[in-house]
Amino acid sequence: MKYYRNLSWVSSVFAYEIGQDSISVEYDSGARYLYTFASAGRNNIETMKALALRGEGLRSFIRKQVEGKHARVED
Repeated sequence: MKYYRNLSWVSSVFAYEIGQDSISVEYDSGARYLYTFASAGRNNIETMKALALRGEGLRSFIRKQVEGKHARVED
């Protein structure tokens, strides 16, 4: 996992891991959500990857576009 830069200082995203066709997002609660092309769509995953690398906007995008579209949750 790579630490999320959180440039806005208000995100609950703690870390992320980018895969070929997925992104795993870990929150400060410790819960980890896996989003895949199959669960959330290719365009959404590619956008999430770009936001994660930028360090800003990821949680907002998840809340607005892919909330509930995760493949699995790990606590």
